[in-house]
Amino acid sequence: MTARAIARAVLVAVGLAVVGVGAGLVLVLAVLVAVEAAGVALTPVRTIAVSLVFATGLGFGGVAVVYLRTRDLPVAYVGIARPSWGDALAVGAGYLSALLLVAAAAAVLMRTDTEAAPNTAAQAGLADPSVLVLLMVASLVIIGPGEELLFRGIVQRRLREALPAVAAIPLASIIFAAIHYLSLAGAPEARVVSISVLVLPTLVFGVVYELTENLVVPALTHGLYNATLFGLLYLTVTVDLPM
Repeated sequence: MTARAIARAVLVAVGLAVVGVGAGLVLVLAVLVAVEAAGVALTPVRTIAVSLVFATGLGFGGVAVVYLRTRDLPVAYVGIARPSWGDALAVGAGYLSALLLVAAAAAVLMRTDTEAAPNTAAQAGLADPSVLVLLMVASLVIIGPGEELLFRGIVQRRLREALPAVAAIPLASIIFAAIHYLSLAGAPEARVVSISVLVLPTLVFGVVYELTENLVVPALTHGLYNATLFGLLYLTVTVDLPM
């Protein structure tokens, strides 16, 4: 593979991520403006629901569909199939690996007193636990499928056309983690720390996709991982533990 082909693949991958985020932002802003103009109150739950549906769902999904049609590629390009028993094992192993990696990273941050940036959606959930319930459900039906369709099914797959898995998976993971900069709150340094931690579970999603070639596997792994984190946060907020 030539250097030119590799550079083109990387540029296309980054461009797809940027366009996906941009399309999602435009859709969300348009809907929020329309909703507010209609006199509907924008509660935290409604605002996040709009963001999930129109950014992660229609924004990411729409860019993926347009890309496939532009290149005249079939849906089979991203690899969607009913999970086998082997796929189910991959989901379980990936889910546990992602949680363990993030737990280890969190322990290191605590021991080194390193500040990480909080997720804005999680912050909203601290104020209104119903947001966390929405996020738990959305993790499985919108977040996991939507993000994995674009970033594993399209971005990582495009990189794999020019690069070996050992290079394509980390690169796709970095691109995916970087686009979360806008969804974080706090100082730029703290955001970089959070993005660095986010790369870890994302690497797992990329690996299980590479091994199974079935997009359903990373979508489920990602969804379960997110739902668990939001669920733990929900318990922290709502359950009074004895001192």
